Amino acid sequence: MTNNVGAATELGTLPIRKLLMQYSIPAIIAMTAASLYNMIDSIYIGHGVGAMAISGLALTFPLMNLAAAFGSLVGVGAATLISVRLGQKDYDTARSILGNVVVMNLIIGIAFGVITLIFLDPILYFFGASDATIGYARDFMKVILLGNVITHMYLGLNAVLRASGHPKEAMFATINTVLFNVVLAPIFIYGFKWGIEGAALATVMSQAISLMKQIRILSNKDELIHLQKGIYKLNRNIVSNIIAIGMSPFLMNLTACFIVILINKGLKDYGGDYHIGAYGIVNRIGFFFVMIVMGLNQGMQPIAGYNFGAQQHERVKRVLKLSIYGATAVTTVGFLIGQFCPHLIASAFTTDKEMIELAGKGMRIVVMCFPIIGFQMVTTNFFQSLGMAKKAIFLSLTRQLLFLLPGLLILPPIMGVDGVWYSMPLSDLLASIVAAFMLAYQIKQLKKGNYTI
Repeated sequence: MTNNVGAATELGTLPIRKLLMQYSIPAIIAMTAASLYNMIDSIYIGHGVGAMAISGLALTFPLMNLAAAFGSLVGVGAATLISVRLGQKDYDTARSILGNVVVMNLIIGIAFGVITLIFLDPILYFFGASDATIGYARDFMKVILLGNVITHMYLGLNAVLRASGHPKEAMFATINTVLFNVVLAPIFIYGFKWGIEGAALATVMSQAISLMKQIRILSNKDELIHLQKGIYKLNRNIVSNIIAIGMSPFLMNLTACFIVILINKGLKDYGGDYHIGAYGIVNRIGFFFVMIVMGLNQGMQPIAGYNFGAQQHERVKRVLKLSIYGATAVTTVGFLIGQFCPHLIASAFTTDKEMIELAGKGMRIVVMCFPIIGFQMVTTNFFQSLGMAKKAIFLSLTRQLLFLLPGLLILPPIMGVDGVWYSMPLSDLLASIVAAFMLAYQIKQLKKGNYTI
């Protein structure tokens, strides 16, 4: 067990740059693989089923965001809590957190899947489905929801692996999921002629295979944090802390669900089904770069959380600065690609010329403020990593509710369908300004030695 204790406590001793690379590169690879995983599904569906199927798939984004909201509520909250407890040398509580993660994911995963399946059609119509697209959306989500508990458990245990000093294992779990999906999806879609349902089944089966590997790792009794008797009883204090810290990403995903519904409705009302499909393509591309930044954030999280718990504020500031530099570089690359070759990127998803043209135009608009959103994302995650739940929640909501929501309500009646597209970069700009002011204040507090959460 000594080696595993060292893997956790090295967060407070090794050089920050080395630690950030050690923890973030596996997470970045994993998150990049996860985004490719989604893109591959879209590409297979676009070419194997049809352009309208991409629009149907885009209608499932709000539901996927909603499922992710509940997954992040448990996973991110538990990961942050485990990092802080390891920094405080409170290993017994860290083990109990793992047990509570398993039970919470079982309850939430099953409940969400069952309830959503019962009301699936009304939900999809509310999300902007038409008679031409609902069949594709329904077929995809039925399979995904039947395997929802697998998805929740897979994401939750991956978060625990990263937080307990096993970033490489978490990375390989995600990469393996992508590789299995790449192999299974074309077999199910083209070989067995299962269409969009085949793509969904490949997704669930791939996660199930990786979940079995995660359980095997966390069942090893030599691990500092492992599955064992006596840790599965729900503890009110642990559950409340997980929910409090995980509330920031939960609300971010929840508002993302609501916002995507408004975007889809705006695109349908002012454009049509093809505009929804175009947004589906743009969303996948933007998501690719966002996921890389999220991987960087995941690498930063245990380092910032541990050193904050150990009251080493210079190391906390150092990891924040390096993370901001890296995130800005990533989103700037996304900006350049989106501006200079959007139509080429869109053509990878479909051969339909109208959808390619709409996606290319939309992509140029959406990435206008990309160079600064990396900073905003890191800042939000920074507060979350320190357990400052209220500040993280506020920053999570600024882009979606304070700025994007009004933009989606005000601009489309004035500018038509372009108003839907332009509301996105405008909200990115305003949210980044708010994040800058809050971060500047917090840095001053750290310099004064104020570690109050």
